[in-house]
Amino acid sequence: MAKDLPSQARVVVIGGGVIGCSVAYHLAKRGWKDVLLLERKELTCGTTWHAAGLIGQLRATQNLTRLAVYSAELYDGLEKETGQATGYRRHGSLSVACDAERFEELKRGASMASNCGLDVQVLTPEQAREKYPLIRIDDVVGAVFLPRDGALNPIDVTRALAAGARQGGVRIVEHCKVTGIKTKDGRAVGVTTAEGDVDAEYVVNCAGLWGREVGSWAGVAVPLHAAEHFYVVTEPIPGLPKSLPVLREPGRCIYVKEDAGKLLIGCFEPVAKPWGMNGVPEDFAFGTLPDDIEHFQPHLESAMHRLPILEKAGLQTFFNGPESFTPDDRYLLGEAPELKHFFVAAGFNSIGIQSAGGAGKVLADWIVDGRAPMDLWDVELSRMMPFQVNRKYLHDRTIEGLGLLYAMHWPFRQVESARGVRKSALHDRLAGAGACFGETAGWERANWFAPKGMTPEYEYTYGRQNWFQPSAAEHRACREAVALFDQSSFAKYLVQGRDAERVLNRISAADVATAPGRVVYTQWLNEAGGIEADLTVTRIDETSFLVVTSAASQRRDLDWLKRNTPADALCTATDITSGMATLSLMGPRSRDLLQSLTPDDASNAAFPFGASREIDLAYARVRATRITYVGELGFELYVPAEFVQGVYDAIAAAGGGFGLKHAGYHALNSLRIEKAYRHWGHDIGPEDDPIQAGLSFTVAWDKNGGFIGRDALSARRGKTPSKRLVQFVMESEKPLLYHNEPIWRDGKRVGYLSSGMFGHTLGRAIGLGYVNDPGGVTPEFVLSGKYEIEVARERFPAKAYLKPAYDPTGTRIRN
Repeated sequence: MAKDLPSQARVVVIGGGVIGCSVAYHLAKRGWKDVLLLERKELTCGTTWHAAGLIGQLRATQNLTRLAVYSAELYDGLEKETGQATGYRRHGSLSVACDAERFEELKRGASMASNCGLDVQVLTPEQAREKYPLIRIDDVVGAVFLPRDGALNPIDVTRALAAGARQGGVRIVEHCKVTGIKTKDGRAVGVTTAEGDVDAEYVVNCAGLWGREVGSWAGVAVPLHAAEHFYVVTEPIPGLPKSLPVLREPGRCIYVKEDAGKLLIGCFEPVAKPWGMNGVPEDFAFGTLPDDIEHFQPHLESAMHRLPILEKAGLQTFFNGPESFTPDDRYLLGEAPELKHFFVAAGFNSIGIQSAGGAGKVLADWIVDGRAPMDLWDVELSRMMPFQVNRKYLHDRTIEGLGLLYAMHWPFRQVESARGVRKSALHDRLAGAGACFGETAGWERANWFAPKGMTPEYEYTYGRQNWFQPSAAEHRACREAVALFDQSSFAKYLVQGRDAERVLNRISAADVATAPGRVVYTQWLNEAGGIEADLTVTRIDETSFLVVTSAASQRRDLDWLKRNTPADALCTATDITSGMATLSLMGPRSRDLLQSLTPDDASNAAFPFGASREIDLAYARVRATRITYVGELGFELYVPAEFVQGVYDAIAAAGGGFGLKHAGYHALNSLRIEKAYRHWGHDIGPEDDPIQAGLSFTVAWDKNGGFIGRDALSARRGKTPSKRLVQFVMESEKPLLYHNEPIWRDGKRVGYLSSGMFGHTLGRAIGLGYVNDPGGVTPEFVLSGKYEIEVARERFPAKAYLKPAYDPTGTRIRN
């Protein structure tokens, strides 16, 4: 077949598993016929063929759930469309809980599922047994049932997608190994194979287990690692009902599927076995790994506890095969930041079958339209840092990562493996001050500080965790005196050149063509007016600017900046994150403390809000910027990394007289949410515009040269938006909010919370979320409604605010 390999194709898809076939299928659906799919051996031979084939629709986030729901509906009609059977049966799924905390997690998930229109039922133990008569329920607390979940045959559904792709004009070539990626002028332009080169406009890496290797050929970081995944299949069980739902008991790490009169039992164990540290063998196809009955035995015994019928059932098959996992258990999707027209869909963490339909569709749309069709930040490749392809890092994280799929998804849960990768220069000093660190983008960041006599370790619960009171004290210090935050993980870019102003002003919705020494808060928008970034731009001099954004967006925002810099512009962008530390002094006494340490005038008249300048502090020259993310007077201090220890020591030594307290990111979150400050990735994103988000005040509508997204945004200016971001304050101090809780207005569900946290000044949990109405959401509509927030299927009254409930006029930050 490979002898007739074409020399050119519009798109080359690498990999013939369910993901690659779905991408090809959906490209054909968009009318792109000149698509070539290359498979090194045979379709499904990597990991697809041995998947359990579970189709669950409820995922960890709203957008991932949307994609999974699309997959389920696609598979429902695929056999009729293509003539290829899929074995798809929608008998539902049942998840059982044996303790109150796990049941709380399931109920919170059920509340989120209702936001997505899923049929979900919360059951008593007795009702759960009606759905699955074989289960033991004496220790079950409750269960959740999704009647439209199901299961299918992975090989057959892949063949159906391949058939649909071929019917749409796609060419699929098996036994043709891709050996390299051709690049030119910063973009992918084809592939090399054992049978010859193929030129292409786009290359898509759907190589599964080989995804990291294929990415490395192009210089693209694709962090994934294989792990052994185990399941057993019983001998036929007489009288076994064929309509049993898929059974999951996350607390025992097991899942069970009825399979042609037998039961398939698999597990996601807490200590996994990484595989393929030295690469995948050349001849690996439809491969299995050695048995490890001792490793699987405890989970088989757990299954026997839940299903006593297994005690008498013989085992027909013991299976062990590899699956690929990513550092955060979310798959990798999108265009590579390092290389234009090189797309990735890989690392599906054992949910490839249920994700393939949705992932294939949005990636095909992305390729055809030149932009993502929805907010895909949850799975975007650009969220990953380049260091995460490190082999030892991936190996060590994978040991934990597989089991996290079924572990408790506690609020604020931190990974425990592969830690200590990126540390602030102040890490040891903060540890000495009692810091309990969390991890973001590899950074160790102080989330909270333990007082003397308390161990700085998390004790997780869905209620008030052990850091609640220490963080409350940090919060109050910031409101009443002064708090010190280490925010060195901020991503920082130095943008320089004769055309720097023109470039940044075109990308930024706000006007950044200010005088030197001013900071501007702005959004970067896409052509549709959606928010791609939320950051600050500080003008240093006529040709230099400092751009500061979040740690998680470091790779993504720099890519956006570079992609939108014209090729002929005299403008460079340099990532200076590692060389520049950041300390934030925040609170009503921050000016007094700062003034005691510098001869420069920090008064309100000399140093107004929005000013940025270099000052003397300790033995260093420090850039002080008067801005805030907590709703108080404050200064961000940008310090060259080699000077920051001395600056910190001077602040700490002088701080006692001003009530200085160390503060972490949990306090930062509770402070910002009281002030209704938005957080990109939660409250705002590519599907939200500044009008809907209440950020129109940042937009320079009429500035010279315009800005990306202005036409789309201007068309909506003056019109009533169909959704509006609202702050909610709970009336009772009992419920805690995290995110995804449904919003009810006058008995009708109108949205869900994008973020939530307890506000220690207001004394209640606070949430931000969009209120939706097809007829338009006016301020009157928002404020006239009676609101409830649903938490774990129980509704609690809340009050809505369009202005911040804390300091609505903003006087505290400007005096």
